[in-house]
Amino acid sequence: MSMVNPYDPPQVQIEKQARIIDALVRRANRQSEIGPSAYRAFQSAIDLQQQVAAQTLELETVRSERERTRKTLVEALSSMGEGVALFSDERLNICNDLFRGLLPDISHKIIPGLSLSHYLELVEISARVVSTDRKLSVLRQTLKVRQSAGATTALVVELVDDRWYQLSIQQTSVENTVVLMTEITALVRRNRMEKEHLIDRQADYLAAVFQNMGSGVCSFSAEGEVIMQNGRFREILGVPLTLLQPGTPLSTLLDFLRTRSLISEDAWLRVDEWRDELRRKGALVRRVNHGSDRVLDVHANVLPDGGFLVELKDVTLETQTTELLENRVMARTAELTRANEQLTAQYEEKARVEEELRLSKERAEAAVSSKTRFLAAASHDLLQPINAAKLLISTLQEATRETGFQPMVKRLKGAFSSAENLLHSLLDISRLESADPDAVSVMAVDLGALMESVRDDQSPLAARKGVRLTVVPCSLFVRSDPVYLMRSIQNLVVNAVQYTEPGGRVLVGARRRGDHVVVEVWDTGVGIAEKDQARIFEEFTRGDDVQLGSGVGLGLSIVDRACRLLGHELSVRSKPGWGSVFRMNIALADGVPIRREAQSALADESGHPIDHIVMVIENDEDVLYGTIQWLEQWGASVLAARSTEEALAHVNDMGIPPDIILADYQLDGPDTGIMAITAIREITGSDVPAIMITADRSELVRRLGLENDLTVMTKPAALSRLRPLIDWKIRRHAAAVAHQRAQVETQLQTKVGGDRA
Repeated sequence: MSMVNPYDPPQVQIEKQARIIDALVRRANRQSEIGPSAYRAFQSAIDLQQQVAAQTLELETVRSERERTRKTLVEALSSMGEGVALFSDERLNICNDLFRGLLPDISHKIIPGLSLSHYLELVEISARVVSTDRKLSVLRQTLKVRQSAGATTALVVELVDDRWYQLSIQQTSVENTVVLMTEITALVRRNRMEKEHLIDRQADYLAAVFQNMGSGVCSFSAEGEVIMQNGRFREILGVPLTLLQPGTPLSTLLDFLRTRSLISEDAWLRVDEWRDELRRKGALVRRVNHGSDRVLDVHANVLPDGGFLVELKDVTLETQTTELLENRVMARTAELTRANEQLTAQYEEKARVEEELRLSKERAEAAVSSKTRFLAAASHDLLQPINAAKLLISTLQEATRETGFQPMVKRLKGAFSSAENLLHSLLDISRLESADPDAVSVMAVDLGALMESVRDDQSPLAARKGVRLTVVPCSLFVRSDPVYLMRSIQNLVVNAVQYTEPGGRVLVGARRRGDHVVVEVWDTGVGIAEKDQARIFEEFTRGDDVQLGSGVGLGLSIVDRACRLLGHELSVRSKPGWGSVFRMNIALADGVPIRREAQSALADESGHPIDHIVMVIENDEDVLYGTIQWLEQWGASVLAARSTEEALAHVNDMGIPPDIILADYQLDGPDTGIMAITAIREITGSDVPAIMITADRSELVRRLGLENDLTVMTKPAALSRLRPLIDWKIRRHAAAVAHQRAQVETQLQTKVGGDRA
């Protein structure tokens, strides 16, 4: 193990080895005899001396190398163009002559071992230093904070004779710090020259702007003397150039303006007030009169040196324009006020007229609504006598068939039919105009049966006119209201027959178009001009060539209203002299169709008597009388009742049910035909066929008819369909009863046969 630390500096190692050798020599001299241990110690001393000699040689070599390196470093630093110093552990290690001689008054203190902090203090107190861009104390504080290698701090130092240096301090490692003094005199002087040149140019630019400003500008010192002004200032005030030379007092300028009546006599007082306000607020704005016809805006602002800057603007034209505009505005305002008063009066008059129109409209709407409600409410009372008269006329016609009264009765029936049709049209329009949700009832309708019913009703009219009416068979079902759809097709057929000359033809058919059905009514009549094709759907519109007594022009209007209410598209195509075709586009139905009782009944129509017991339940005396006469004329045995109670009394007296029941829906009080029919069926235990003849066309009555297995006919009843319908329902009921009896007998026979077996 080595007795000397190899990491110690060479000089320290040599000193330690010399002390060890001396100690060994003294120890050897104290020995009285030379033994093996002494010899070994001496031998060790000799070896150690040899090692010391070798390390001494090595140390000398290192020292020589360090000296050469230091000399080379000094020469390199001396050749540099800037002052350089190396501080190791915050102490000056080496520097070049430029660094040392840069500040001659402290150069003798810049020696190796000088601390960096002390060096900065010497720079701060040097007489050669004029200024620095920041305090050296701040630089020292920054150096304490930045302890990491690579940190750099710099500041600019101004020396005497207008010389400038940048003092840069960079920490190259933890132990070493390099200080540079770089001369930047040329750079600073160049920047200064550029700055001065820029300032000169800026001054020229400002002077040019100042002289060419649209406003007059003049600056005054704190004592109120002219400093500088532009030509516009002299031009606005109208003063000579000699009066605005630098140093001219403000009082001289004001005296000149006052003597020439360019400002008022109290200008001095106002100027003192302005200067007080200017000192307090820093700025002021005033509008003053200049002379007799000019107006100026005066803007004054305080300058940093206590003086003030005055800006003048000639606003004479602007003021005159503003005054002119104000006068015009006042005149226009007065005119608008008058117009507004007139408009207000007109508006009030218009409001009054509108209020009167509103009241008139409300009265008209109330009248129309009252008319609609009256017709809707009175429909039952209107149809009751019509129905009674129709029954009586039909009875009278049969009774006078072979007498001289037949032509008269026939004419009476025709006139009555016209009145009946007119009443039906008025009631249809009333219902279509009302907001009653039960006005229409959309369901699946058998279109073929409906068209055949129209054919049977209108064939006599076509025959009398000499027109051939043809209905193409149809098996389609549509979504519509059966009553209004039938009325619409019927009105179109009647219209076609009326406008077709004898020998012409009317064709009714239906075509399927996708999910819709187009019902068409063709005729070879007189046709309709194109300009009249939209007008024909208005109320009371009739053709020019139609004969008197053929209607009042409500048929097509009802068709149009019904189609709009039901959502059916209605169109017409016509050519004068060739004829017309009316089309209704109706949605195809996919539901359950209505029963085709009317068609089946008409197919079995015959002229044989009605040899059956018919119970008629009707609270209207005239209708009841007419119905009894009509039925008895055809050989029926009639039981007349005015209420459910009377009807049940008749059934109890007979002990058997009637063959068929004809009942009105609305009887006296809460009593109804539905109640009477249901009661008779219950006490007889028989499903007696029934027909309900009513003026009520609501959906409720139709639904009750379906629920109670009875047929609903509207008043006034179509007698041509009522008679065969009675026969058909009685026969159907009889067939059903016979079938039930046969089934019972079959069951009994089967049971008896089984018992015998």
